[in-house]
Amino acid sequence: MPTTEPITKSVDFTGRRLDLAFMLLRGYALMVPTIGLNRFWLTTSKRRFYWGHTALGGDALEYTGNAQQLLVGFLMALAVFLPLYGLFFFLSTQSMELAITGYGCVAVGIWFLTGYAVYRARDFRLSRTLWRGIRFDLTGNPWGYGARRFFWSLLNVATLGLAYPFMSANLWAYRYRHTWFGDRAFSFVGSWKRLAFPYYGAWLIGAGLVVYGIVIAEQGRLFEPLENYDPDPGAIGQLLILGLILGILITIYRAAEMTRMFSAIRLGDAALTVRIGAFDLIGQYALFGLALIVAYLLLAAGGAFVLGLVAPDAFAGGGFDFSALMRSMQSSVTTLLAIVLGYLLLFAAFSFVSELFLGFGFWRLVCKRASVNGLETLADIRARAEDKALAGEGLADALNVGGY
Repeated sequence: MPTTEPITKSVDFTGRRLDLAFMLLRGYALMVPTIGLNRFWLTTSKRRFYWGHTALGGDALEYTGNAQQLLVGFLMALAVFLPLYGLFFFLSTQSMELAITGYGCVAVGIWFLTGYAVYRARDFRLSRTLWRGIRFDLTGNPWGYGARRFFWSLLNVATLGLAYPFMSANLWAYRYRHTWFGDRAFSFVGSWKRLAFPYYGAWLIGAGLVVYGIVIAEQGRLFEPLENYDPDPGAIGQLLILGLILGILITIYRAAEMTRMFSAIRLGDAALTVRIGAFDLIGQYALFGLALIVAYLLLAAGGAFVLGLVAPDAFAGGGFDFSALMRSMQSSVTTLLAIVLGYLLLFAAFSFVSELFLGFGFWRLVCKRASVNGLETLADIRARAEDKALAGEGLADALNVGGY
């Protein structure tokens, strides 16, 4: 009998940035009256937006998690963080040497917990994700993944980044070889060899840029003591240009890594292919930067107008008097509230623009560049029961390392 060629299907994303913007604005507006608790409902709404507008073979993904699960998981995570807050207070009362040592140990512990938290969060999201009525799942040991990620990161630091291709390929393989769709496990055919050429090429160029930057900083008197500090503006400009070049270099490598690692994912005879171009990512970052500048300029104009109303003395004479503003804050609750609200709006604007241009843009880009070959071979997969033992994302949400 003649063999049938595998059929390639694209991944379609139909979400609109404007719809997401309205959702985010509504969610942020409810943050204040709910004392921030609405973020669990906002996270759930965002996931249902992304999942529900992403379709493969004509069938959209479905997210079945709810905000109550995220809230319960966060409350459970507080049982870990409350003792840490007590430890922080204790360390603040000790000698400088003991405090620095203690804070360093706590930072190392949190870094270890981050790997565990990321894996548990991935487990929760997959267990609440369906396609064609069949649920995804994640097995493996989150503590084992956390330890693996932790020790790999130590080796990466010790080798000045030279161990990164081995670390990245190992963690990708662990995640996907423990990922399931129904009763069928994913596999991963990638290795460090796929990353070696682009990574070590970027590493050599980046190392050269860093060394050159140190020379410029030395010649530009940027390392002088504060009492003799008189830096060369030209040197600062050159360092900014070098920083931009280094950022572009990292983005080029990131595009290569995602392309090669995503394209190494298999589900039986079905193969995922993703082609992400470096200019696609650079364009996203440029658009994000431009949007953030516009947002902050609008906030600055609005903030100056509000302060002009509540603290007119600070703008007397056509200039800005910072001491007058401080006096107004001490004597006027309205001015103080306006300043606090301004700070909150700055953080909210950054989150809003990040989600709208980086989060949305990256999701849409991956979908646009992705396709699956051999999708018809998944027709005989059987569903598995939902893992109800998972109560939200817990530590991942508390550490702000969850995804979407």
